[in-house]
Amino acid sequence: MNGRLAILGAGGHGRVIADCAESLGWSRIVFFDDNPNAEKPGPWELAGTGADLLASVAEFDGFVVGIGINRIRLERQQALRAAGGTPATLIHPAATVSRHAEVGSGSVVFAGAVVNAGARVDQAVILNTGCGIDHDDRLADGVHVSPGAHLGGGVSVGEASWIGLGASVREGISIGRDVRVGAGAVVVADVSDGLTVVGNPARDMNRKS
Repeated sequence: MNGRLAILGAGGHGRVIADCAESLGWSRIVFFDDNPNAEKPGPWELAGTGADLLASVAEFDGFVVGIGINRIRLERQQALRAAGGTPATLIHPAATVSRHAEVGSGSVVFAGAVVNAGARVDQAVILNTGCGIDHDDRLADGVHVSPGAHLGGGVSVGEASWIGLGASVREGISIGRDVRVGAGAVVVADVSDGLTVVGNPARDMNRKS
């Protein structure tokens, strides 16, 4: 891919996105960030704020929102798309994605991640380093699967939910919207919307017993 890529968010996650984009042949990468104290993101250009990107996003060949907070990432992608931008889908060359899987616009799949046949990954999803998405999984918009986390076959994950570092989800489990699964948790039962679950087996962290 040759062209100009805009990345919103100049922090660590954004820099990993830029590195991934370079490996895919994007010729120029330009960052935007709303933090007035944001530092220049390594070798890449920092060109302005999110408002500046919103005004100019149609001039780029693609954009990616490099913000880790799921709801904000999803909202910013929707706004940039409405302003005429084209969300780029980035799949690192060292990731393994079945040709029978789907990865939605604005999603990023980092090195070592595996996405198996029949899986459907929707928009603005992060599949982080070394995670595993098994056959027939369904990941809604704005999900983040952290490094080393693994989902068994037939798992569904609702909009803007987060699967923590090294967590495991048993096959056939349904996880709701805006759920947070703690690092190392083992999910063996369905999780309702909005809960934070931790431990092995994973339980609602606010439950008293």
